Amino acid sequence: MVSFSQLDFAIIISFFLLLLFIGFIPKKEKSGDYSVYLLSGRNVGLLLFVMTNVATWYGGILGVGEFTYRYGLLSWFTQGVPYYFFALLFALFFAKKIRAASLYTIPDKLELVYGRKVGIISAILVFILVSPAPYLLMTANLFSIIFKINLLPALFLSILVSGIYLWKSGYKSDLYTDAFQFVIMFAGFILIVFISFSNFGGADYLVKNLPPDHLKLTSNVSFVYLAVWFLIALWTFADPGFHQRCYAARDGNTAFRGIIISVFFMILFDLLTTATGLFARAALPNLSNPVLAYPLYAEKILGSGIKGIFYAAMFATILSTMNSFLFLGATTFGRDFVFKIKKDAKAEKIALYTRLGLIVTSIVSITMAYFIQSVISLWYIVGSICIPGIILLVFGAYYINVAVSQKYALIEILSAVTASIVWFFARSLFSNPLLADIEPMIAGLLIGGMIHTVGVISLKMGRRRTK
Repeated sequence: MVSFSQLDFAIIISFFLLLLFIGFIPKKEKSGDYSVYLLSGRNVGLLLFVMTNVATWYGGILGVGEFTYRYGLLSWFTQGVPYYFFALLFALFFAKKIRAASLYTIPDKLELVYGRKVGIISAILVFILVSPAPYLLMTANLFSIIFKINLLPALFLSILVSGIYLWKSGYKSDLYTDAFQFVIMFAGFILIVFISFSNFGGADYLVKNLPPDHLKLTSNVSFVYLAVWFLIALWTFADPGFHQRCYAARDGNTAFRGIIISVFFMILFDLLTTATGLFARAALPNLSNPVLAYPLYAEKILGSGIKGIFYAAMFATILSTMNSFLFLGATTFGRDFVFKIKKDAKAEKIALYTRLGLIVTSIVSITMAYFIQSVISLWYIVGSICIPGIILLVFGAYYINVAVSQKYALIEILSAVTASIVWFFARSLFSNPLLADIEPMIAGLLIGGMIHTVGVISLKMGRRRTK
């Protein structure tokens, strides 16, 4: 049972009032200047780049708490290390190229290289991939816990506080609020880790009170299990948020340095969240619902006021991702659907189309969150189906040596997505060890990878014949 003092309520409400105030600070873009609304005029400096990049990276804070509570350091090794590695590779091989392209979205680039059909299909996948539904569900659950309200009104309240300011100033509001939430999320988790060490001690307490496997990086799981998580982390290269921030950066060096610096802050925040999860497991060893590991641990260890700060930090961690994904979904709808499909669409109306996208994305996300009330299921379904279809095409779009023709790109994106969907449903219909052991995402990547390889060879052979 979670209880809150008047001071806790005051702090949490003050956090939301400040968030809304900061979100409304930026001025509305001038008429027709949609690059300001979509990408803050492509003039984002290093500090804002890093703060929004790190804040947006962490949305599934309750899931991190559950994973760490259940499996200990394995959480950091599978949910942290692979992403640091691929984020650094992204910085080295993609950041400057993406900024130099001066486009707006991943579908923009795929359409430029592979044609209109691939661009439209990829826009559908990206729209699904950036759905804020998982983060909306987490925010609504926290609202339900604090304010004792039902899920549906909590969902509407959550989408309102995370998106209303985006209507006015778009990406610039996203940047400002993310910077504010960056500070809050670090402050809250630094406080709870400091208090944990003060109350219980350090490593000796954890060693004494945790199962031995919790303090092993791999927790005795199989190599295949670890390999799957590293493959899942490949989605970093097709992360629409990373691409968006590189497009918005002041220049290529800002994008490159921003991601490198971001990784160091990601490591620091992961250490804080992992330590909190380990202390929660040690202090509360018999939780029936580990998803609530962080809230219930806060209830045990934090006093009045500090608990309010920690809840504000959890809200900040989730909302900074949710508002970014909400805006990415709106951008995809406005620019990659309406503008490109509508026959009489005008470029100066892209900001208007994107604002319409905020409404559409909100409705779709509320519907998904209400009917699929599981964060893990939402992540699993969306990632498994969408990522295999576009990830290799993104590589080929920026590196000609691994590019494919438009024909092969269309076959690849359709086949990889279809394979993932078929495998996903086959696992639930048939009890077969092979189906159970191979994830739908892996099946999609294998099919997509084979087609992509054939496409690369075919394109190279065609170039040789034309010489």
